[in-house]
Amino acid sequence: MEQDRAGEFDEFVAARWSGLFHLARLLTGGDRHRAEDLLQESLVKLWFVWPKIADEAPEAYVRKVLSRAAARSARRRWWGERPVEQLPEVAVTGDVSATVAERSRLEAALAQLPARQRAAVVLRYYQDLPEAHVAQVLGCPVGTARSHASRGVARLRRILADVIEPVG
Repeated sequence: MEQDRAGEFDEFVAARWSGLFHLARLLTGGDRHRAEDLLQESLVKLWFVWPKIADEAPEAYVRKVLSRAAARSARRRWWGERPVEQLPEVAVTGDVSATVAERSRLEAALAQLPARQRAAVVLRYYQDLPEAHVAQVLGCPVGTARSHASRGVARLRRILADVIEPVG
């Protein structure tokens, strides 16, 4: 029985890793390493409650844990990482520069938002969750979640409008 549950957990992680990792990256403002740590921490918490959650909504549980952990992490001043002078070289595949540039611009803009606004925007518009679910994940009233999302989108528009020049 225990092995069946472990197999189900492994299948869930394999199937949802990519989507959950992308969510974690957005919640951490595009920091890949913090996103990996955040997702790993969330999956460990899911593992401990897996027998209770497996038949219900494990993805919703992980989203909630991710959002709360990202908000907690944003309040920390230091994560134990040390910057280096030179980054390692990254392998280049094909010309996806326009897509990467646009995604990087959006991630940089998201990183400028306060943690709760960023979480509300990502959950509401990237994950396409209803406002009630966003409020539940953030642990606040629906009106507050709506306000966070609205203010976050307005600030994103201002940030992104500074770079875009109108054509015509």
